[in-house]
Amino acid sequence: MLRRISGIVEPSLKYLQVQNNQWICVSSTHFKAKSFATAPSKTEPQVKKNVSKAMKAYLERAREHDEFMKQQNVEFQIGKRHLANMMGENPETFTQEDVDQAIEYLFPSGLFEKKARPFMRPPEEVFPQRKAAEFDETGRPHHFLFYTGKPNYYKLLHDIVDHINDAYKFEDTMIRKGIKPDPNLALDMSGFHWLDKSTLEKELVETIGDKDYEAFISTLERLCQLPYSYRSKEFIVKYRKPLMSHEQTYQAPKPQNDADGRSFITTYECLRKRARGHVTIRSPGTGKITINDQDITYFTDVQPREQVLFPLLFANMHDKVDVEAFVEGGGPSGQAGAIRWGIAWGLRSFVSQDTIEKMRLAGLLTRDYRTKERKKPGQEKARKKFTWKKR
Repeated sequence: MLRRISGIVEPSLKYLQVQNNQWICVSSTHFKAKSFATAPSKTEPQVKKNVSKAMKAYLERAREHDEFMKQQNVEFQIGKRHLANMMGENPETFTQEDVDQAIEYLFPSGLFEKKARPFMRPPEEVFPQRKAAEFDETGRPHHFLFYTGKPNYYKLLHDIVDHINDAYKFEDTMIRKGIKPDPNLALDMSGFHWLDKSTLEKELVETIGDKDYEAFISTLERLCQLPYSYRSKEFIVKYRKPLMSHEQTYQAPKPQNDADGRSFITTYECLRKRARGHVTIRSPGTGKITINDQDITYFTDVQPREQVLFPLLFANMHDKVDVEAFVEGGGPSGQAGAIRWGIAWGLRSFVSQDTIEKMRLAGLLTRDYRTKERKKPGQEKARKKFTWKKR
């Protein structure tokens, strides 16, 4: 079958011939011409797409990374099993918490920096995560925000805005029906804080700037301020965590009873600089403070006395408990700091959980490990240098 056509760019092409479901351009002088492709038949094999060099290199790196992580997982499981056998535990029920305790027992370390201590964690927590392929074999990106440079971050902002728009629409519907929002269902953000920048970057597997992080926080806070934001509670909870991240560390012990029937708690190893001591708090009391069998005048200066009284005044317990402290070593500042930490640590057993949280935020429950920096040879002090004279 031949059909006459017009408007052909090349003047030598005059006819189109249909053969085997293909349109073939036929020349007036010869029958060799380029064909216009149509839909291939089901019986014909489909042409394999060409894979770009960038995609080949990425696939090779991804394969090597997967093999590396697989090998690390195998080694981690073997080490975990050996560790459980050394501790006399069942390897099948040996948890990560048991692993940390076993490492701390078998390899005790007095290093203050936690990153310098020996540890054993799953490879997923040790090695940084890698992004999955963001484009197909032809080089076309999967994500519609790929060319922004931070698709996961901007997708998160889009999701927050979608929740805001849904809250607005629901609020308009309730206003038309004459229904007011229930204040009891409002979100309570007290005791929580948003994910920090580093944690958010791990969640997104992307690097963001300070302005981007501020935009993320302001957008979430705008969502939380809406009267019907509780409808998006599951979404908001993903990006906040409680302030009491060290709840087990700050869990108060139960006080004991002495011969007089009063409750007491003793805090040992109260450290500050070179001072060492222990503090006992008894309740109920009248506010009596005893330091090395003396009253608070043990300290001649006002500043050490204020340091000792500060946790009692902060918790409003200065006239409800008695304090007995024994301290040695160091000077007045170090001894006062050691007693202060011991009083604050012991008051946890006699105050509410909210007061413990306020004390933690005020820094009363954090031990101060700072000490005097040593003098360096060739220098006048730790940092001060001798006067240099050329002549």
